[in-house]
Amino acid sequence: MAIYTLADYVQDMRTITSTTQDPNEIIARVGPLAERAALCRDWLQPHHYTCDAEQGFGVHLLHEEPDHTLAVFAIAWLPGRGAPPHNHGTWAVVSGVDGLETNIFWKRLDDGTRPGYAEICQNGVKPFGPGEVVAFLPHEIHSVENHTAAVTVSLHTYGKHLNYTGRSQFDPEAKVEKAFLVKQQ
Repeated sequence: MAIYTLADYVQDMRTITSTTQDPNEIIARVGPLAERAALCRDWLQPHHYTCDAEQGFGVHLLHEEPDHTLAVFAIAWLPGRGAPPHNHGTWAVVSGVDGLETNIFWKRLDDGTRPGYAEICQNGVKPFGPGEVVAFLPHEIHSVENHTAAVTVSLHTYGKHLNYTGRSQFDPEAKVEKAFLVKQQ
């Protein structure tokens, strides 16, 4: 397989997003490229395995345009940890790099009109590993878990940097929706 650099990946995403703003089309076209970038791994460095113990994962920015669009991250997940149910507020494409992660999909049951309230239920599970891809539209909800004994790493690509999308995290038991910001390493 020919080397597919992070710069190649970013340029291909720029080309795609300059020709369409349809999130369905974007994730369909970016998915195979994310798989290729994840499998080439020329961008992966030892520090990308570093995690924030309080957060349970490490967020490593690889690329972001000046207007915060086309954000690419290496995200590392501590063993036995993960992220709560959340949306992204933008299109998202995630590809496994090292280790096995589990995505849990959630369905929103309420109409979203009550501020701070959300009723969600589990709607599917997908374990995925190196080169496998999962994609999300802006308001789709998922959570992530690392059930392995090692730190896992995945390549995350978003239409916009997560801390600029107004995205939410959800507590299914308390039926609460609140802002979800991440700490970068």
